[in-house]
Amino acid sequence: MAPKIAIVFYSMYGHIAKLAQAEKEGIEKAGGSVDLFQIPETLSADVLAKMHAPAQSADIPLLEDPAVLQEYDAFLLRHPHEIR
Repeated sequence: MAPKIAIVFYSMYGHIAKLAQAEKEGIEKAGGSVDLFQIPETLSADVLAKMHAPAQSADIPLLEDPAVLQEYDAFLLRHPHEIR
């Protein structure tokens, strides 16, 4: 039976979303089953506008309840980090 994988990510400008999509394609190519989930935005609309951040994709569901991850064999977490 193919493993069921969840990829959970936060992506303000779309870079991490592209990484998550590439991981999804690779897992599916290897025979796995994958679902993508976005981490809900915590910044206000005003702050996001000042940062010129696009809206989160409506095509990918938000992870509203982390208990959903219990339905998966594994999950990957993807988030940006700042390099200084």
